[in-house]
Amino acid sequence: MLSVDLLPEDTVLPGYDRSALRTRIVHFGFGAFHRAHQAVCADILAAEHQSDWGYCECQINSGDLIKALREQDLLYSVTEKADDGLHTRVVGVIKEALFRKEDGVDKLIAAMCQPDVAIVSATVTEKGYCYQPATGELNLEHPAIKHDLANPQQPESLPGIILAAIKRRRELNLPPFSVMSCDNMPENGRVTRNVVTQLAGQQDAELADYIRQQVTFPSTMVDRIVPAMTEEALQALTEKLGCADPVGVECEPFFQWVIEDNFVNGRPQWEKAGAELVADVVPFEEMKLRMLNGSHSLLAYAGYLAGYEHISDCMNDASYLKAARSLMLDEQAPTLSTRGVDLVAYADSLIARYQNRAIKHRTYQIATDGTQKLPQRWLESIRWHLANGSRFELLALGVACWMRFVSGVDEQGKEIVINDPLRAELAELVSSSSEGDERVAALLSLRAVFGDDLPDNSRFRERVSHHYQLLLSAGAKEAVRQAIG
Repeated sequence: MLSVDLLPEDTVLPGYDRSALRTRIVHFGFGAFHRAHQAVCADILAAEHQSDWGYCECQINSGDLIKALREQDLLYSVTEKADDGLHTRVVGVIKEALFRKEDGVDKLIAAMCQPDVAIVSATVTEKGYCYQPATGELNLEHPAIKHDLANPQQPESLPGIILAAIKRRRELNLPPFSVMSCDNMPENGRVTRNVVTQLAGQQDAELADYIRQQVTFPSTMVDRIVPAMTEEALQALTEKLGCADPVGVECEPFFQWVIEDNFVNGRPQWEKAGAELVADVVPFEEMKLRMLNGSHSLLAYAGYLAGYEHISDCMNDASYLKAARSLMLDEQAPTLSTRGVDLVAYADSLIARYQNRAIKHRTYQIATDGTQKLPQRWLESIRWHLANGSRFELLALGVACWMRFVSGVDEQGKEIVINDPLRAELAELVSSSSEGDERVAALLSLRAVFGDDLPDNSRFRERVSHHYQLLLSAGAKEAVRQAIG
């Protein structure tokens, strides 16, 4: 358990009056990224600018972290790691912590109906929004959405729980809150608005109109490399801190948060803690999703297949480093609407961050939930290249590596455990197709990912099949080497 008395002397502790904080943000998804990103920003504001914006943290499906957080007075540590050292702070801005399966969904809804609450935010990964990645619309066939339509008073999904709170606040004549996604989706505010209003429209057309008129859904772009905390990482953290912190996280020093300034009921002064408040997040979002997340995914799939456990391991392979940089500048940068940004400098900064050996960002972690990530990281760029007749070899290689990965066996013949919301569909497509071109065609038939256009595009099919066959015959390292020319 975390003990502030045992921490290193240079640890930054909450020097502010925690009792003066008010629960003004309810956040869903108390994962590693949120703990190292938005919560740290709030902690800086409280420590340096007398902010009273406190958090209520909510988990929908897993309660272990919430239980551990409660046991250590709602405190946890964040350690920034670089090759030249580390820096630790204890975050103290959490006022409440709830878990749906233990506390009940009514308590989560009640938390959002506290008068001071002005923002409901989320980091639940792309799959938590119950949407169709190819269209950005609500997936009415999602099991949790089906449950919520039948049981609107006892919802299970994020859209359903937020909708229930909006409805109750309206009935109580409380002002609306803003709903802010901090997940890696293009126009994540639009996606969140879609799933909440479309779910409302299935239940109450008047409520759906109220949401469109009164509730805002600002988009955001978030960036910080935060590896998942493994047992080994937690043990190493215990040795560094001098005590155990099961809620502790490690991250890189780099921090970026771009926020659409569109809040209906106030917001913290995030800009005082390093965030950027803008009118349009899309250009920043595209740049990050395609250049950073897109290259991360290529390294994750090609790296995992080749036996590289961490992104920094991939960076020790000259071909992988060149492939990541070429993907960013030659295949992703031309597709962007960003203006006035030095994209070469941005790419070089990303490579430098990937080379940080102190951060153990596992390729397998990045490779999870691929069906939710491919559309925004690669497929929109591929559509741009198809329309413009330009080269997209590394993007096609990435799709082929994903196909090889979800086939479930690595190059050493070991089983790959597939962690994806569409894993059942993927398993069926793999088991019903033979290896090679038939496997490629089978996986391309997944219209929820590839849409209706890409599977029918002969150039796209041919380039993906070419790289897939090369992966089978020569392996990932050679496929990467050939793709960079």
